[in-house]
Amino acid sequence: MTREERRAGMGLAAIFALRMLGLFLILPVFAVHAATIPGGDDLTLVGLAIGAYGLTQACLQIAYGAASDRFGRKPVIVFGLVLFVLGSVVAALADGIHMIIVGRVLQGAGAISAAVTALAADLTRDQHRTKVMAMIGSSIGLVFALSMVAAPLLYAAVGMDGIFWLTAVLAAGAIGVLLWAVPVAPPVPRATGRLIDVLRDGQLMRLNFGVFALHLIQTTMWVMVPSALVAGGGGLPMPEHWKVYLPAVLLSFVVMVPAVIVAERRDKLKPVFNAAIVLLALVQIGLWLFGDGLIPLALLLTLFFVAFNVLEATQPSWISRIAQPGSKGTALGVYNTLQSIGLFLGGVLGGWLGQTFGPAAVSLSCAALALLWLALASTMNPPPLRAAPAGASR
Repeated sequence: MTREERRAGMGLAAIFALRMLGLFLILPVFAVHAATIPGGDDLTLVGLAIGAYGLTQACLQIAYGAASDRFGRKPVIVFGLVLFVLGSVVAALADGIHMIIVGRVLQGAGAISAAVTALAADLTRDQHRTKVMAMIGSSIGLVFALSMVAAPLLYAAVGMDGIFWLTAVLAAGAIGVLLWAVPVAPPVPRATGRLIDVLRDGQLMRLNFGVFALHLIQTTMWVMVPSALVAGGGGLPMPEHWKVYLPAVLLSFVVMVPAVIVAERRDKLKPVFNAAIVLLALVQIGLWLFGDGLIPLALLLTLFFVAFNVLEATQPSWISRIAQPGSKGTALGVYNTLQSIGLFLGGVLGGWLGQTFGPAAVSLSCAALALLWLALASTMNPPPLRAAPAGASR
């Protein structure tokens, strides 16, 4: 890659990371914190607060992508980040669950994912776009893992309102990265692809279902996991949850990095991808069978992080390989919309299932969804082989 392409990839990955870190930081602690605020005894409302930002993201992703085609990528991204900052401030000042939900909805209105990935496509050549998409996907997996470790410590130090203030600061920092670190994009050509063509593409829609399933499972789990660590067989106070998350995160990256390298460099994307889905399903079954003890929970969370990080890094790469050149922006808009719907439904369904039927129903439902995803992914064609550099032999 050229210097400008590396700069673009690192800058855009940093924007995703700063924004997503703020969103993920509440996952390990909010379900426990909610019991201390008005309205927080309703687990359905707790799940809604966790997943609410996904609803507005889902409604606005395609609109933001279209606006970025018309008005330029950077102005649209700045607008979305400003809304995210405002939502974080509302949540930080909230005195009950309902105003936190309002703040989370406003955070989600800053639905910049499609515009950021479209900017990544504008700033990179075809032969290096997969690398940049993998950088962005890996950054999401990395900050999710980091949030699992940092959130309990931050909550003990500054409380939930402090975490929301931090998310506002991180989003403001992302605006600075965009304006001063990300290169100026070339003029955006008018898209020639149609939404209906993307929706009719079975390969793309299988990947879209996959990102929906992954983020639904991720959010659903974190309606239940923090409480399981506190009240279950582990009996671990929330400020000490990092003792479980930190080893799990570190071990998961030891496994994840070689897996992604094999997938990308040896054109083994489909086998690695499917293996990660199998692992995701096994984790959910394990949570159903053994999710009330500290050691089983720690092991299962490690395996979950491995599966999540592999899938989060490889799915954008796969999308970038198979989307038609004239439909990349539309394809990314649909992809990010389905991701956002998964985030929203994961919080709502996780809270409702946990309150109505108990934690076992949450784990079994996630396992069934992962197995359905595996069945769909198994029928996909392998992605096109990566083009070898000029003069190289395969």
